[in-house]
Amino acid sequence: MTLEKNIEGEFDVRVLIPIQRHQLLIKMFKELPVDEHFIFINDHDPLPLFYEFRSIYGDVVGWDYLNRGGREWKVKVTRLEDSKGVEFADISTLLDLRKADKKDWKQIVFHRYGMMEQGTTMELISSEDPSEIHGIFVNKFDGKHKWVYKKKEPNEYVIHITKQDNSGLGDDGFSVVNEFDIRPFPPTERHEMFYKAFADIKPGEAFEFINDHDPKPLYYQMEAESKEPFKWEYLEKGPDAWKVRVIKTK
Repeated sequence: MTLEKNIEGEFDVRVLIPIQRHQLLIKMFKELPVDEHFIFINDHDPLPLFYEFRSIYGDVVGWDYLNRGGREWKVKVTRLEDSKGVEFADISTLLDLRKADKKDWKQIVFHRYGMMEQGTTMELISSEDPSEIHGIFVNKFDGKHKWVYKKKEPNEYVIHITKQDNSGLGDDGFSVVNEFDIRPFPPTERHEMFYKAFADIKPGEAFEFINDHDPKPLYYQMEAESKEPFKWEYLEKGPDAWKVRVIKTK
């Protein structure tokens, strides 16, 4: 997978789906010489990617925001020192929560989990048992994941989380009361539109929305945070339009 620079010498990763953005940028950093940098443009705050970089390559990542907000988050990434990086064998990614602010743990884990393909495994490392995250997986993803403690020692917990179910959810007995296209709007407004639409419907009602990429990370965020039950069904799956029906269940 390659991506050409724009006329400003930047990589605009917004043309890629989220998992391809992570894969490409991680590969680019691996090949980046010390003191060299690249600039990329994303359509939302790529903070989870910063922690993924640090988890894989260590504290050698220079991360400078050149622009924040709207549909154009611009970041300059610099390799500060040489590092070998972690080579993956039986996992697809590594998140070392010891390198992250605890208040960001849920955002980091569920954002990255939402991109994972069925059958792949994420490794978490933590200085304490991430019991809150474990509880969310137990309550929200029962039968859809596998959580295995590989190590339980003082100041070091290693957990493997395998995604076992990548399917959408079925539906019946509902009425669609709203439909909208969020593609023309910046990411921050898209999230606000989505959550407002969900708040406005009653149990037994649904809304449908159209996005320009798979909104699966939003689904996992809803699964982790929503206090009201819901169902999620794909009506269309790309490549240019992703249409989803969200039902507030009774």
